[in-house]
Amino acid sequence: MNPLLAAAGIVASYLFGTFPSALLVAKRGGIDVTAAGSGNPGTSNVVRLLGWKYGAVVFALDMAKGAIAAIIGWQIDGTQVSVFTYVCAFAAIIGHTYPVTRKFQGGKGVAAGGGAMFVVHPAISLVLFASWFVIRRLTNKSSIASLTITAALPIAIAASGAEAWEITAIVVMAVLIVYRHIGNIQRLRSNQEPTA
Repeated sequence: MNPLLAAAGIVASYLFGTFPSALLVAKRGGIDVTAAGSGNPGTSNVVRLLGWKYGAVVFALDMAKGAIAAIIGWQIDGTQVSVFTYVCAFAAIIGHTYPVTRKFQGGKGVAAGGGAMFVVHPAISLVLFASWFVIRRLTNKSSIASLTITAALPIAIAASGAEAWEITAIVVMAVLIVYRHIGNIQRLRSNQEPTA
């Protein structure tokens, strides 16, 4: 693999991750998403403030960031499931959660990570995607749905017969996403988590 091409792919993936989907979509709705609701620039906050129409657009754009990054890694490496594909996917997730363009204050990585996984493991991702909607419908809380499928992902990948390095990569991704949800977990424990 060409080192310069690999470096360019990682940088491009990170920059795709920094694309401010929620900020731009919410701005079209007349709201600064970082100054209203929970202040988090993500799908759930946009849904609470502007409804599912706007939230769906944010969700799709955030998924696209992860998917594009995974495709970049795949095309450069030549292998759909490879260490480099995951490196690019992680770069996009980090760009989404810690964007240098917004003082490292970003979203929580669920949609971006989901988009990347749709490229790497489409069948598993489709099942978890559907599960998210069912759990969210039952609990009326996006955070519970997100945390549940995040915890289920490493188990599903391991059950599919993935190699140890890939399972480890998925666990690291899951830990990052759970870490980004610490505030939600605390609010859930105190029964103060808003619905969305």
